[in-house]
Amino acid sequence: MILPGSTIGILGGGQLGRMLAIAAAQLGYRAHVYAPEAEQPAADVAFAATSAGYEDKAALEAFAAQVDVVTCEFENVPAKCLALLAARVPVRPGPRAFAIAQDRLAEKQFVAGLGGKPAQHAAVDDAETLAAALARLGTPAILKTRRFGYDGKGQVRIERPAEAPAALAELGGAALVLEAQVPFASEFSILVARGMDGSEVHYPPIANRHESGILVESVAPAPRVPAAHVEEAVALVIRIADALDYVGVLACEFFATATGPVFNEMAPRVHNSGHWTIEGAETSQFEQHIRAIAGLPLGSPALRVPVVSMRNILGNEVAGAHAFLADPHARLHLYGKREAAPGRKMGHVTFLRA
Repeated sequence: MILPGSTIGILGGGQLGRMLAIAAAQLGYRAHVYAPEAEQPAADVAFAATSAGYEDKAALEAFAAQVDVVTCEFENVPAKCLALLAARVPVRPGPRAFAIAQDRLAEKQFVAGLGGKPAQHAAVDDAETLAAALARLGTPAILKTRRFGYDGKGQVRIERPAEAPAALAELGGAALVLEAQVPFASEFSILVARGMDGSEVHYPPIANRHESGILVESVAPAPRVPAAHVEEAVALVIRIADALDYVGVLACEFFATATGPVFNEMAPRVHNSGHWTIEGAETSQFEQHIRAIAGLPLGSPALRVPVVSMRNILGNEVAGAHAFLADPHARLHLYGKREAAPGRKMGHVTFLRA
């Protein structure tokens, strides 16, 4: 157990790190944020912050010496960084979860091995393998980079085989994976928390709406997702967590289809679709994650009100965000980011409906 008064190291200085640092402080922990960016929203609320690269061995060693446990606010922390830290201080969840989540092909193969159903897919290395994959999977299909894609980045939709060369060129010749289009009724996510003792709790299913690959709105509990789909998805996420000896909050996204839930991707961290839990659940995903990595008992994931919804505040929408304060059911969270670039997540607002 990591006792209150200890320091929790957080890799990544964005809004997830910010909300983790706040939750840590509420439980009596200090947060030390480590990120390469000059602007770190998490640093505004942390006990300490380091601005250094993930390949900076000296800076990482100094960071490790000042913290009692390390966690991550995003999944693309380099493997060498995690390995260096794990040799000096507990890293929770462990590096294997990140290694799998960082590679879309490895992720799909891992989940399929546990009985999950990812979209039909094929590895793509060049024009020849792409042509063969399209012939097998058909069109429309989505060509994705195996690494570093998020919020709709690193992917191109292919409507006809003739579009394949342009799609391949756009993604720059990186290692790729082609996914068949999945006909789905809705998208939903499952958040499971697993403690150091193997105990597990899960939040109600969350319905998600995306625009241009960016999450716009989440609703809990997810309407119109069959209970059997939810049960199957939760069971899979628990199998994933158990197989990884996972500690912390694990998020997995699914498509609800006519034949059951189709696995989309996993995130070994707290997740955008769970922001509503700060006010809408008995224990927020952020507090839950801190509890788990510190070895504390997990909290209740139950809803506080019958329905909760969350909207992301993107780009220039932040200029009018304070209007939400006039709604007694709204809870506004702004992340302190200076530049409101198009599609950038500047904050979120949660609506509590009795």
